[in-house]
Amino acid sequence: MKFPGLLLIAYKLLVNDRGKFSALLLGITFAVFLMVQMTSIFSGILSRSSATVSNIGASVWVMDPAVNTVANTIPVPDYLLDAVRSVPGVRYAVPLYLGGALVKLRSGAFQAVSVIGLDDTSLFGRPVLERGNIQDIYAENGFIVVNDAEFKKLENPMLGTEFELNDHRGVVVGIARVAAGGLFGVPTLYTTYSRAIQYLPTTRFTASYVLVELKDAQAVVRIKQAVAQLGYLALTKQEFIDRISNFYKYQTGIGTNILLMTAISFIVGLSISGQTFYTFILENLDKFGALKAMGAKGRELVGMILFQSIFTALTGYGIGVGLCTLLLALAKLRLPDYASLITFGNLGLAFGMVLLIAAISSYIGIRKVLRIEPFDIFRG
Repeated sequence: MKFPGLLLIAYKLLVNDRGKFSALLLGITFAVFLMVQMTSIFSGILSRSSATVSNIGASVWVMDPAVNTVANTIPVPDYLLDAVRSVPGVRYAVPLYLGGALVKLRSGAFQAVSVIGLDDTSLFGRPVLERGNIQDIYAENGFIVVNDAEFKKLENPMLGTEFELNDHRGVVVGIARVAAGGLFGVPTLYTTYSRAIQYLPTTRFTASYVLVELKDAQAVVRIKQAVAQLGYLALTKQEFIDRISNFYKYQTGIGTNILLMTAISFIVGLSISGQTFYTFILENLDKFGALKAMGAKGRELVGMILFQSIFTALTGYGIGVGLCTLLLALAKLRLPDYASLITFGNLGLAFGMVLLIAAISSYIGIRKVLRIEPFDIFRG
C-alpha cells in the first residue's frame, strides 16, 4: 500500500470520531494554554523587575554586593564615584539616586512613588519626553512624570500640576515615556540628583548606584577589579538584569510556583491525551488489523499513529497559543499594568512539552497496534 494513502486513512479515522478527536484537542489545548499562560506571567515579572535597568541604559552599574534587585538600594560612598572615574578606559561615571516616597496629590490623597534622581550635569538616563522641555527639570521644584500604566494614580497630572513630596512643593515640568513599565505598581518621578537627596531623607551616603560609560569594552575588567578592591560590586547591564532575574527565580517563591503550575499543566495534558488516544486505538484496533492483513507493514502502521498523534498535538498547540494570546491581549486592554509577556522561549518550552505528550501517547498506541494479529481480528 502507498504510504500517502495510509496517512489519508489515518486522518479520516482520527477526525471521523469527533468525540475522541475533540477530547484529544481539548486536553492538549488546555495544557498548552496553561503552560504558555504561566510562563508568560513569569517572563513578564522578570522583564518588569529589571525595567529601571533597561530604561536607564548604563553600560556598567556599581553597587553594594548585597544588592539583589534594582529597587533594593544600599547607598554607596562618594569616594567610590571618584575611584571609578580614575579607572583607565572610563569615559564618565555619574551617581544615581533611587528611592521611594509618598506624594500628596491635589485631592489630598497620598500616593507612593518611585523617585529617580539623575546626575545634575549630564542627566544621564533621562527618559524621552512626550511633553515639556528637559531643561525645565532644573527649574525650582521640577519633576518629570512617566506616562505609563501607573500614570492615572497621580490623577492624570498635566504640565504645571503641583503636589507635595515630604513637605516640599513639586511641579510637573515634563511628561515622559519609557521602554518598560515597573513591576510594583507605583508611578515614577524623575528629578535631579541634588533635588532628590534634598527632598528625601537619606543616610550618610546618598548615591544608590554609580553609572559608568566606557571608552572600550576592555575597561570592564579593570573597573570590576578596582571596585572589588574597595569592597563593592560592578556589573554590566546584562549581568545586573541576570542577577535580578536569578533573585526572583531562586530566592523567592515565584519561580517554584510557576514551575509547579507548568508541571501540573503538562501532567493534565498528558493524562487526558494519553488516555483518550489509547481508547481511540482500542476502538479502531480492528481497522488497524484489517490494514495489516491487507499488507500494511509495521512501520507503516507506526507512521499512521505518529501522524495522528503529531497532527492532534500541533493543532492543539496552535489553538492553545492562540487562545492564550487573545486572553493576554484582552487583559492588557483592561489592565494596562498586567505583567505578562509571551516570548520565543515560552513558546519553545510549550512546543517541546507538546511533542513529549505526542511521543508518549504514540508509544502507548504503537505498542498495542504492533501486537495485534489479523487472525485474531477476523476470528472475533
